[in-house]
Amino acid sequence: MELAELLLTSTHGIAFTGAGISTPSGIPDFRGPQGLWKKYPQELSSASYLKSDPRGFWEFYAFRLRAMDSVSPNPAHYALAELERMGLIKYVITQNIDGLHQDAGSRNVIELHGTSRRFYCEECGRQFERREVLEKVQSGELPPRCQCGGLIRPAVVLFDEPVHRIGEALTIAQESDLVLVVGSSLTVYPANLIPQVVKENGGRLVIINMEETPLDHVADLVIRERVEEVLPKTVKRVKEIVGLSN
Repeated sequence: MELAELLLTSTHGIAFTGAGISTPSGIPDFRGPQGLWKKYPQELSSASYLKSDPRGFWEFYAFRLRAMDSVSPNPAHYALAELERMGLIKYVITQNIDGLHQDAGSRNVIELHGTSRRFYCEECGRQFERREVLEKVQSGELPPRCQCGGLIRPAVVLFDEPVHRIGEALTIAQESDLVLVVGSSLTVYPANLIPQVVKENGGRLVIINMEETPLDHVADLVIRERVEEVLPKTVKRVKEIVGLSN
């Protein structure tokens, strides 16, 4: 059965997305052949490193912050938003922190690893938008500080910190009869439990990823093509089947 038919025959489909959906937008992935962790140690993005060397952490994070500042959604993001509008995708559960799903129009988004668009002071809790923090960083303020003198940090899940909203995501997975894994290596725990739970509860598993994943052998459909090509074609095919094509 093709992807469009799987979507149309499901009653509670969800998408689970990883870095691979945002690489076409110009954001480097983490574990691919040219991934970020092939060039830099993961420890640079850990809570313990932020605590021990705030300046070093921010020298690294400023690079990531600038990389995400001018990016836009790509056709894969827009296709998932369209599938949500059609009622075929109920939630997007994402490992990404870039906010591109929301920019593309997705409304029910669960960000397991937080967001790079908000920051807060570790001392007083004051919230900051990305533009404010980027201006501080670009002016040479490393690490950026709050007016109270406290350290500003990103509202993301760093290594050695607990994942956000994982309980809610697992509950949704238990209720779902289809999960589209889009651009994820499925190697990061506990986020990679989401598609496993769907499959273990009798749902169907579709994996769209250029590289092999640990769940390929149990997937109902594995597509080794570019996500920015597969998903728009799938939306078009869905519309053809239901008679909405132009």
